Amino acid sequence: MDNSKQNRLASEKSPYLQQHADNPVDWFPWANEAFDKANKKDKPIFLSIGYSTCHWCHVMEDESFNDKNVAKFLNDHFISIKVDREEQPEIDSIYMEVCQAMTGQGGWPLTILMTPDKKPFFAGTYFPKKGLLDILAQVKDLWQNQRDRLLDQGNNVTNTLKKAHSSRGFKSNFKINSEEKKELIKEAAINLKNDADSRHGGFGSKPKFPQPQKILFLLQYYKLYNQKEFLELAELTLSKMARGGIYDQIGYGFARYSTDRKWLIPHFEKMLYDNALLSLVYLDAYQATGNIDYKIIAEEILEYLEREMLSPEGGFYTAEDADVDGEEGKFYLWKKQEIVDILGQKRGTEFCQDFDITGGGNFEGKNIPNLIHSKQSLQSIRNKWKQELKELYKAREKRKRPFKDDKILTGWNGLAIAAFARASRVLGNDKYYSIAENAFKFIDDNLKKEDGLLLNRYRDDEAAHPAQSEAYSFLIFGLIELYQAKYQPQFIKEAIKLNKSMLGKFWDENSGGLFVTNKDQNELPFNKKEIYDGAIPSTNSISAFNWYRLFSLTYDNKFKDLLEKQLKYFYSQIKQQPQEFTAYLSALMLELDGLKEIIIVTEEESYITQLKAEINKKYLPFSTIILITPELKDKINDVNKLASERKNKDNWTVYICQNQTCQQPITTLDKFKNMI
Repeated sequence: MDNSKQNRLASEKSPYLQQHADNPVDWFPWANEAFDKANKKDKPIFLSIGYSTCHWCHVMEDESFNDKNVAKFLNDHFISIKVDREEQPEIDSIYMEVCQAMTGQGGWPLTILMTPDKKPFFAGTYFPKKGLLDILAQVKDLWQNQRDRLLDQGNNVTNTLKKAHSSRGFKSNFKINSEEKKELIKEAAINLKNDADSRHGGFGSKPKFPQPQKILFLLQYYKLYNQKEFLELAELTLSKMARGGIYDQIGYGFARYSTDRKWLIPHFEKMLYDNALLSLVYLDAYQATGNIDYKIIAEEILEYLEREMLSPEGGFYTAEDADVDGEEGKFYLWKKQEIVDILGQKRGTEFCQDFDITGGGNFEGKNIPNLIHSKQSLQSIRNKWKQELKELYKAREKRKRPFKDDKILTGWNGLAIAAFARASRVLGNDKYYSIAENAFKFIDDNLKKEDGLLLNRYRDDEAAHPAQSEAYSFLIFGLIELYQAKYQPQFIKEAIKLNKSMLGKFWDENSGGLFVTNKDQNELPFNKKEIYDGAIPSTNSISAFNWYRLFSLTYDNKFKDLLEKQLKYFYSQIKQQPQEFTAYLSALMLELDGLKEIIIVTEEESYITQLKAEINKKYLPFSTIILITPELKDKINDVNKLASERKNKDNWTVYICQNQTCQQPITTLDKFKNMI
């Protein structure tokens, strides 16, 4: 490629921006240079937001951004800006809300036309070449001849959304009692049940996203109220997903979503955040039910993440593309004869029967291996075809692999840290703990500034872009899970420090709630507070979960104050559709059940191992563990003085506490098993 013909994006670190470096479009990254030029040249801005593994982003690039006619029109009449939504999620969040407000829908690539002062007057997603040229021509004409119409539209959209995010207000005397909280949670559970696909699991019809936070909510709801129908709904979803084509039966890991009800035909890209969150769900389901199939899937997801997404330095990469050579799913598809050639006639034919592989195929003449029609347990299938699956994986590795986005994101790594840390605890595997600890060390060494503030992205020895509230909340979540795995107090101390930094940058002292981006340095048309859970839990939801657990671990009432103020701000919004805020309501369940502290006091490692083994057999979503040994006592005292004063009355002593009040100390294993 002739580098002299590359645009400004060639010098960017983002893989997505680099993918557009050879476009004839005169792209700018999001920077003052672009806005200054738009003002100087008196041109509107064409803003395109996407990410490197986005299929329709690739399509729009091929059709439009590589087309000389489209490029000439953009270069002559607009200033064009490309944004990687994963590097700068705050820009994506604000303009995605604009798109949803103006069109009723959203997605990527996100297409925004706006004034040089960033006020949007047109929004959409993917446009084919002709449609894009038509829109650009209309806007060019309006900008030259009826500009006031566009300026008025930009002002109206911006002012409406500003008002929407400031109109809830905060009433200091507004009280929400326990019954109202219980009603929110109950209504969410009933609505999820009504929205569920009773045959194939999941929610809605198609496309279907895994929505792990909804499954976690169902598991917790079952645990809190002992209503088995909600466990059954969670299990149906988990089983159907694990057997579908959305799950890579050969190399493991979940794709982003399914295009059909049955979970058969995925959109083949794999995201770090999906797989981190889903491994947490399968681990919890394994603890709640003892079903070995869930343990197998959790272990396989973690194997995929370790094998394909873990960098040599210890951080996790972001995503794998759906496409190879412009063909969606090419890496993952099989013809029946390929299987037979690799495994032999007898084994190959029988394998194809189990994995729904036919001569005609189940996707565009080829096959997505799946177990949708199989009645066998996953454990039986994995044991039966262990060697054959290895052979097929080895054969598939000879194919051209999908593109891998190898940037390392702070927040998504926080989720991966949580997944591996929890797995080390639940499955008793220290390798997982080492991976989680090393990932945090990578973030701490490379993405944290000297003043303690976080950066969002690392790639090619460069850390860049201030981290937004999402990254802080997800990393704090990971640190709490790291603490719960080995009970090392330094992780709680680090979580508390990061939380303090997060509050300083994003917390609204007047009304409550965390802003998406820095409350004091926002250069976007408006700021917002997000509680709605999309494919990934919201910042405020995860933070609520973190604050409940930090209160339980520290007894510091400031965390309760944050929670009270946060709920007052968001209550009216949650009440409208509680099933869309399940990550937050999962946190609220911690309060209603009364989060319990299990305080273990002992001097012997053998007793710690024995007690941990008993705890880890159980599904205890409403409990935190505090370990006190002679070595840890002073460190615990720094974060929880009251807990550190608990005394050992035998070889070991356990205190089960709630609201800073403890039951009688436990010193026998049988009583301990019964009490937890």
